[in-house]
Amino acid sequence: MKILFIYPKYPETFWSFRHALKFVAKKSAFPPLGALTVAAMLPGEWEKRLVDENVSKLKDKDIEWADMVFISAMLAQGERAKEIIQRCKEKAKIVVAGGPAFTSQPEKFENVDHFVLNEAETTLPMFLEDFENGKLKHIYTSEERPDISKTPLPLWEILNFKKYSSMAIQYSRGCPFNCEFCDIIILNGRIPRTKTAEQMVGEFQHLYDAGWRGSIFVVDDNFIGNKANVKQMLPELIQWQQAHKYPFMLLTEASVNLAEDEELMQMMSRANFHKVFLGIETPDSESLKECGKVQNTNKNLAESVRLIHNHGMQVMGGFIVGFDNDNELIFDRQIGFIQKAGVVTAMIGTLTALPHTQLWNRLKTEGRLKGDSTGENTEASVNFEPKMGRKKLAEGYKNLVLKAYSYKNYYKRVNTFIKDYKPTAVSRLKKQDIRAFLMSIWRIGIFSKASPRYWKLLIKTSITKRKAVPVAVELAICGLHFRKFAKRTARAVQNI
Repeated sequence: MKILFIYPKYPETFWSFRHALKFVAKKSAFPPLGALTVAAMLPGEWEKRLVDENVSKLKDKDIEWADMVFISAMLAQGERAKEIIQRCKEKAKIVVAGGPAFTSQPEKFENVDHFVLNEAETTLPMFLEDFENGKLKHIYTSEERPDISKTPLPLWEILNFKKYSSMAIQYSRGCPFNCEFCDIIILNGRIPRTKTAEQMVGEFQHLYDAGWRGSIFVVDDNFIGNKANVKQMLPELIQWQQAHKYPFMLLTEASVNLAEDEELMQMMSRANFHKVFLGIETPDSESLKECGKVQNTNKNLAESVRLIHNHGMQVMGGFIVGFDNDNELIFDRQIGFIQKAGVVTAMIGTLTALPHTQLWNRLKTEGRLKGDSTGENTEASVNFEPKMGRKKLAEGYKNLVLKAYSYKNYYKRVNTFIKDYKPTAVSRLKKQDIRAFLMSIWRIGIFSKASPRYWKLLIKTSITKRKAVPVAVELAICGLHFRKFAKRTARAVQNI
């Protein structure tokens, strides 16, 4: 059998870093880890190819080569996935689909021959057994939460490393918290399941042996969801990083309670974590209670951010406006918090109701649900009737995004971050880093309105905190992407 894996192109998003990737001559930030893992679960004698539309074009000859086409997609890729499915069916190919977009709403995708939904470790063996017996069904689904310590290594052999700025590894699935707007607990459950320490070291070794050096995204829903297990794994990872002279810089997603655990922050720092995404959401305690984000209440959130910065990890924050408890003052409160805390990479979005979440069900019951979510969490639209009113939300959101990514505010919080930041990560200077620095001088230092702030940042950082200069350069480059994204989002805000 010849299997073609297709990963649809993402729309331009906050996390695409499309404008920043040009500085390092890369096409995409991260590879399609799910597709690579599924590829490893298929029979070894089957031929496999991957077309990630984010790094290369899908050609007719790719489709014609295949006996079956496997498509994986997130919600944000749904519309493009539909186009690809249609194209494959026009060439009479068998289409197999799986991943969050299909698991959430399979009824939205016509012409798919077979859905392999939920977690592949459970449903893919069902599909393969029926394939062998010649009795394939239309849908394979299961609520069973598989033991991911038995998940195989991703099939990195079918990936072109040179196209990506970072690789990806998964340690755990699931999150112990119960946020109303989040679909993680629907897709992966509330009991975090983890891989073993030995297994994780093996995954890092496999990437190392394949020739990768640089950034790795630990793509967990909440890396510290099971603190006991992660504290058993990290010493093994620290030892491996030390023995291999720190070939990898790590980033991940976690919850704000990371700042309450000094031991865990120190361990992550020693393992060479240098970035962590936190769902901060809002400084308004009533809105946090409304959405069930109790882990963020009764905390000094700005101090939590500062503590994590002190341990050498840059906080990337997620923020939401449009909660029922929000009023027109929330926009100033959000920008005030973001600036005070020095959250440079601030993903700001309007609240959206993802399929089958508690929020989705509540709004549907209240008669306020008005359509599907695109799955893009920084889009300028909402799929429900906000209590604030659409006009106020639209105008407030537009101004918030533009303020956050004005040159003045952006560079101000870069400086706030650098002041609190105590660099600990070990990194190796690569050709792409030199290229990025030289391009930043040309694009930002000379031909940008941000030029005075750029030079002031680099000079000040080189004098006061020399080890942070590479981070300052990186943030200046990312600022170009964020500003362009903010302008595009503001132009589209009328769609709210």
